[in-house]
Amino acid sequence: MKQINEANRRPAAVLAFILVPLSGLATDLYLPSFPQMTQVFHASPAQVQQTLAAFLISYGVGQFFIGSILDSFGRYRPTLIAIVVFILSNLLIVGSRNIVVVDMIRVVQGICASFIAVSKRTFFVDAYTGERQKSYTALLTIVWAAAPITAPFIGGFLQKHFGWASCFYFLGIYALIVFFFELIYGGETMKMPAPFRLKPVAKVYGKLLNTRDFTVGVVVLGVNFCVVMSFNMSIPFIVEKIFHLSPVITGYCALCSGMALFFGGLLGRKLKITQLFKKLMILSSIQVVFILLMLSSTHYLNDIFVLMAFVILIHFTGGILYNLFFTHCLTRFPENAGTAGGITSGGSYIVLSIAINGLLALLTITDQSRLAVSYLILSFTVTVLLLIFRKSILRGSEEIKMDESLSVN
Repeated sequence: MKQINEANRRPAAVLAFILVPLSGLATDLYLPSFPQMTQVFHASPAQVQQTLAAFLISYGVGQFFIGSILDSFGRYRPTLIAIVVFILSNLLIVGSRNIVVVDMIRVVQGICASFIAVSKRTFFVDAYTGERQKSYTALLTIVWAAAPITAPFIGGFLQKHFGWASCFYFLGIYALIVFFFELIYGGETMKMPAPFRLKPVAKVYGKLLNTRDFTVGVVVLGVNFCVVMSFNMSIPFIVEKIFHLSPVITGYCALCSGMALFFGGLLGRKLKITQLFKKLMILSSIQVVFILLMLSSTHYLNDIFVLMAFVILIHFTGGILYNLFFTHCLTRFPENAGTAGGITSGGSYIVLSIAINGLLALLTITDQSRLAVSYLILSFTVTVLLLIFRKSILRGSEEIKMDESLSVN
């Protein structure tokens, strides 16, 4: 099998950066097409929104377990197979007219995206060491975050000029182009396959999941991210059905939301996780205040600019919250960093998909007031979780500080 070497390592790294955003594109690119898809598939808004939840749960579950599979069977061939299946799945969605079939295909897409994401994150650990590895890993996070920010903007343009199917053609063509370059420049990075032994793997998973502050952190991450996804699912209907504006405006609104989350995350990176509980409670309280103001204003300030002003404030606060807890979870078990990263990312997506399904069962989010209600439910849930598990969170942050002081000494 072709291996990565000095000659093809740099182009393979570029390909990894191009492939990692695929999951973000697959979730957010077709959001502006939701209203048209309700007509094409003769489905309710909730049924179309369910296609997003189907992708998210399989993407989350996949990341939970795929790391161990790739450690045993290599990175390159499973990634190529996943890309091919992903390409074909987009063609199947375009040819389908049954929303249940689309749900099933989106589950397959989520599994493919998890194989691609995990293998390409692992690429930089396999192929680089030292400062270059840290630099590329940090850059990888920024590149990944760029996809959910820009995808709805691109999707709005595609929807306006070419219709809903163009979004899935775009995803298929994007993956097809990368697939050919992957055949030319890609290769295997794993030096020595690890035997797949279920018992030791299960023991590590059990240790992490039985640590209360870590598990609560994963749940809070998923619920907090659901704030953003509830906006992404509802904004196409609010823009096009309530305000009677173009799908391009949906893209602009999603862009503003993503930028708020992104800059909130950047600020969160600057904050140390000392006094974690105090910072989390302050931020959570501020977010609840913004949501209550948004909810109270929906009856007399029903305006797209007012809506987006509140969304930006709420998502900016959510970005800080997310980054603080994400850092806490990733640094909680330095001896099992890979598994902790997989559980943190995959677990939060599983919680996210469960939270989305719960919201869709409670209410159909297609207007400003229902969006505010969904925000309030989710933010209140986060606050309650923080209060219930206050002692566990404090204990976990203290243990991280002890580990850091021991490593310095």
